[in-house]
Amino acid sequence: MPSRIDDRLKQLGIELPQPSKPGANYVPTVRTGDLIFITGQLAQWNGERRFTGKLGRDFGVEEGRQAARLCALNLVAHLRAALDGDLDRVVRCVRIAGYVNCAPDFVAQSQVINGASDLCVEIFQEAGRHTRMAVGVSALPYDVAVEVEAVFEVR
Repeated sequence: MPSRIDDRLKQLGIELPQPSKPGANYVPTVRTGDLIFITGQLAQWNGERRFTGKLGRDFGVEEGRQAARLCALNLVAHLRAALDGDLDRVVRCVRIAGYVNCAPDFVAQSQVINGASDLCVEIFQEAGRHTRMAVGVSALPYDVAVEVEAVFEVR
């Protein structure tokens, strides 16, 4: 039987990518108590990296938001896997941390990470509201434009 969140994903026309495999010596998720920590997810779709380059040089804010949304889709895919497919077990999104690969004079990091935040609220509604950090960095793995990590409370 499809879950309430699966029904919402379908209504919103949201498809999740396949969860990526770790690229080094780490695991994609760790559960401790009622919290699941999800490792930083890159802007990629089923292993194909997208949005490589810097915000403020190669991309504008809207493309950055799309990259952050793609990162968040990967977060939710890993969350679903960690919960054996049952996203209805999510109590709330606790925190999102977003890292924006950007030119030194780019100052719209928070607007970029809105792409991830907005997706969480679309999917989980009030339970998707979270604390957040959005910072600019000089480089990210594989020169991706955005990386996002998250913490969720689950039952």
